Amino acid sequence: MAQKILVTGGTGYIGSHTVVELQNAGHEVVIIDNLSNSNIGVLDGIEAIAGKRPVFVEGDCTDEATLRKLFEENPGIEGIINFAASKAVGESVQKPLLYYRNNLNTLINLLELMPEFGVKGIVFSSSCTVYGEPDKNPIDETAPIKPATSPYGNTKQISEEIITDYVHSGAPVKSIILRYFNPIGAHPSALIGELPLGVPQNLVPYLTQTAAGIRKELTVFGNDYDTPDGSCIRDFIDVVDLAKAHVIAMKRMLDNKDTDAIEIFNLGTGCGRSVLELIESFERSTGVKVPHKIGPRREGDIEKIWAEPTKANTVLGWKAEAPLDETMRNAWRWQEKLAKN
Repeated sequence: MAQKILVTGGTGYIGSHTVVELQNAGHEVVIIDNLSNSNIGVLDGIEAIAGKRPVFVEGDCTDEATLRKLFEENPGIEGIINFAASKAVGESVQKPLLYYRNNLNTLINLLELMPEFGVKGIVFSSSCTVYGEPDKNPIDETAPIKPATSPYGNTKQISEEIITDYVHSGAPVKSIILRYFNPIGAHPSALIGELPLGVPQNLVPYLTQTAAGIRKELTVFGNDYDTPDGSCIRDFIDVVDLAKAHVIAMKRMLDNKDTDAIEIFNLGTGCGRSVLELIESFERSTGVKVPHKIGPRREGDIEKIWAEPTKANTVLGWKAEAPLDETMRNAWRWQEKLAKN
């Protein structure tokens, strides 16, 4: 059943791809974004792919009055997907208060307004960082929550606790918490992709900018970890695969009355790849070399972590499908499109 869905941070990287998948599934989408780390031109890409332009509100979700006005002017919103958060581990170590203010205040404002405006559920964008440095891999949803290794990770832990406490208080809302592993890539059309403002904080856009000659070289943070090649291991997941999971989660949350008020799913491929393996995949799939060097370890980084996605595969009915080489080719096509523009 088609519903009206609010996507906060909807012009951002994962948000824009999710908006496309929501519209492809027939949903009506309202976006709010303050454009602090995205570009208004993303709406053109969304419209070109999905054939429809979503409603767009420029505003900051940390301002309750702005959100209240959005709900008043767009009645009938049934679900929220919350992407409105600062999301770089390294930056969060340097600017912790920015992360706490932005990520927590946004969530609290949304939760407070949901019952008032009849919003039934919220899909929350969480992270595998809540598991900290894991005891073993792969990680399923029963793994212990460990002390966060960065303020970014801590905001995700606290946000999950806020949602849990709010639902358990008797609030008439449901939530599905999606713990992402490492989203990468771009839409196969090359019409939308990761578009950070300034110097990229995430690995793949820095990698593609380096390959394009925009950056001098990529620094691999550490080669002395307890991994086969010494570099950190992550579970890299294609952004379109990830976006589709949100559409499935929203349908489950709103259409199935028998599901629990809170559900948690890990979203990953189930395969750990090192940073050096990722560089090799890019070079192999594109034929383009990436100048890179080994640097010291970076504060806040986890040594190795990858998902056990069985619950998402069986209960949610979702699976990551895109091969890594294809994902890296899409990332490069997006970079080439940016270069042409």
